[in-house]
Amino acid sequence: MKNIGFLSFGFWNRGVGSRVRSAADSLTQAVEIAVAADEVGIDRAYFRVHHFAKQQSSPFPLLAAIAARTTHLEVGTGVIDMR
Repeated sequence: MKNIGFLSFGFWNRGVGSRVRSAADSLTQAVEIAVAADEVGIDRAYFRVHHFAKQQSSPFPLLAAIAARTTHLEVGTGVIDMR
């Protein structure tokens, strides 16, 4: 059996055409994407950490929110970059 996962880069800006208008949008959409991934059978979801940024600078509350809304998805951090 294959395992399928994804890595979210978790970056947002107020650029033209962006559907992510705030850090809150970024977090909300990350949870929504993870829930949808769980529903279609994706096994793993990893989220990049952006230290000193307005979005996803602390991944563990995000991962806890995702774990509370999914049943089979393994979550974790894919990259922790310290500037």
